[in-house]
Amino acid sequence: MKNLLQKSLRQLTIFASIIFTLSIPSYFLLVDWIWLKELDENNHLIAQRIENEFNEQNISNEKLAENIKFWNEIQPVSRIEYVGQTLSKDSLYTIRRLNVYSKKEVVDRFRGLKTNIQINNQNYALVVETNVEETEETVAYIALATILFFLVLVIGFWVLNRRLSKKIWQPFQDTLQKLKSFQLNSQKPIDFQETDTIEFAELNATLDKLLQHSIATYRNQKEFTENASHELQTPLAVLKNKVDILLQSDDLTEKQYHIAEEMNKALLRSSRTNKNLLLLAKIENSQFDSSELIHFDTLIAQSMEGLLEHFKEKNLAVSSDIQPDIEVKGNSALSEVLINNLIINAIRYTIHGGTIKIGLSKSGFEIRNSGEQVLNCDLMYKRFSRIASDTNGSGLGLSIVQEICKFHGWQTTYSFKNGEHIFKILF
Repeated sequence: MKNLLQKSLRQLTIFASIIFTLSIPSYFLLVDWIWLKELDENNHLIAQRIENEFNEQNISNEKLAENIKFWNEIQPVSRIEYVGQTLSKDSLYTIRRLNVYSKKEVVDRFRGLKTNIQINNQNYALVVETNVEETEETVAYIALATILFFLVLVIGFWVLNRRLSKKIWQPFQDTLQKLKSFQLNSQKPIDFQETDTIEFAELNATLDKLLQHSIATYRNQKEFTENASHELQTPLAVLKNKVDILLQSDDLTEKQYHIAEEMNKALLRSSRTNKNLLLLAKIENSQFDSSELIHFDTLIAQSMEGLLEHFKEKNLAVSSDIQPDIEVKGNSALSEVLINNLIINAIRYTIHGGTIKIGLSKSGFEIRNSGEQVLNCDLMYKRFSRIASDTNGSGLGLSIVQEICKFHGWQTTYSFKNGEHIFKILF
């Protein structure tokens, strides 16, 4: 990929090269036309001078005839011939022939003029031919000079482009870098650099307006989620309590008991989703302390012990490679949620009788579980998404994992190799 200035300069260079190529034949034609025009004027002056010189001699016609004959002998490229009537018009022509004045046999180009002159009141036809200098050589020199200046011009363009682009496009680069580092959940507007360039100023103003609107919309949605989750806590708890009491009643029929049990499952799921949404809101608001010293190996051991029944229920073969005394700075409560969510996610997406491998080192935390096909990475961390149809999860587990990693500055990766799903948390 190339930046904007390089693309525009490349087009300008190509255009200049085309114009330069077309200018060479234009130079040739123009110079040749100018020289022929100047030679025509010079030949007319020569004819006028010859006519004046013969008339100024005041000699007889017999003597004039001898002089003209002598003139024609010593001027092989020019001649004077007697004509009875005045020529109707001058004749201009170009001819190529041997140059009699050259020591070598060289064919040169001559510009000729045939015109009428009057000597002793008699009409004569005068033919004057002048050697045309080689236009090609002159054009070649002009072309070489033009190439030199063209190269200087192009190189100058590229050098000036590199220097000026840093200064001219610096406000744009500053805006671009700030946009790259912008995070909507921080809710902090960008303070764009002031510039006297109209286009960049309008761009910054438009972006600032757009970001302000996005931040306001995000803040409203976030407040709505938090308020709704808080408001739902109490009625959900009341409903859960009432359903528990109903389930303990001895007067329920079997059909009523099943209905109450389904209600209880739905309430549990709603309560879990509500708590997860509140947790996400608190993480995004940075309401957790990140200065604790976390014993990550201890948290993993506790989580594995708490989920032991789930391992046995699906007959999973669990192995671990956990280095001792791994301490990480962060929040222990969030780290525990991260570990639980990743292990529970591995349990859900591992077939009955499959394997789960848990590893911990100074570089990070890793979970591998057997699987049949790669998960959809586009939906994996999206809230309320379902990457498999046979799960009862809320669709927030991996979203919470991602937000916890962002909070701590950790990196989360996923890959599928040799029939294993691999989640890594790099500290």
